[in-house]
Amino acid sequence: MKKILFWVVAFLITASAAFFQRMTGPSYAISGKTVLANTEIRYSLERNHETTSDLEVRIEAQNKEINGHILYKRHKTDDPWTKVSLLREENNLIGSLPKQPAAGKLQYKVILASQDSEVSLSGEKPVIIRFKDPVPDAILVPHVIIIFLAMLFSTRAGIEALNPQGNPRKLALWTAGLLFVGGFILGPLVQKFAFGQLWTGFPLGFDLTDNKTLLAMIGWIAAVIAGRGGRPARWWVLGASILLLAVYLIPHSLLGSELEYTETSVSSLFLKEPGPLSPSNRAG
Repeated sequence: MKKILFWVVAFLITASAAFFQRMTGPSYAISGKTVLANTEIRYSLERNHETTSDLEVRIEAQNKEINGHILYKRHKTDDPWTKVSLLREENNLIGSLPKQPAAGKLQYKVILASQDSEVSLSGEKPVIIRFKDPVPDAILVPHVIIIFLAMLFSTRAGIEALNPQGNPRKLALWTAGLLFVGGFILGPLVQKFAFGQLWTGFPLGFDLTDNKTLLAMIGWIAAVIAGRGGRPARWWVLGASILLLAVYLIPHSLLGSELEYTETSVSSLFLKEPGPLSPSNRAG
């Protein structure tokens, strides 16, 4: 009964950490609501999109007096802002942003107006959206599941390390194995499909996601080595478990892949010759 309770606690901690990471990551859509012309308007502004299509921006605004437009330009460039009117289709205002190459980013604002009033849905700061190539589900789904299981086993091992009668050795081995498969086999494959590169962490670069995975792996390798011969190595396991939880809480895709745009005509938002990925920014 106690073991079941320990697994339940480990699952709740892992699920909470995964939810926090997801909700705070830079690829999660910005959602909210505002009031214009005595009408409540709910919105969701995407920050992640595939390179296979333009991004459709759709805002539900039933009040026909409300109109609007989008301002956008390539991220970290001196491009002028491009203005695109939102077209009304029944109760919706619809516009689009042009698709970009993998790791290309746009910054945009959605402005709604009615008579003499207008509001920017994102406030003063623009929304930054990143484009990525499609990743096959056969790689992406196992990657997500195995990384979650690695975190689950890690948390469970940390709880076991606190139990004087327990031995976290087997859990430590499972954690190290799952983390290696999810973070160093499937993870780089996901990045390769999405952004064209397998690894830009140490020693090739300073990518945050790659390096935090590497740091966690080193922690668990140390815990496994310390537990040779069946020793519980409780403090090593507990330390590795806390380390993985700490890096897991860092928002996913923070300092992510970012295309360095080459000089192009200001009349176009598409690259003629894609620039290189920034060596310090590639994380999924």
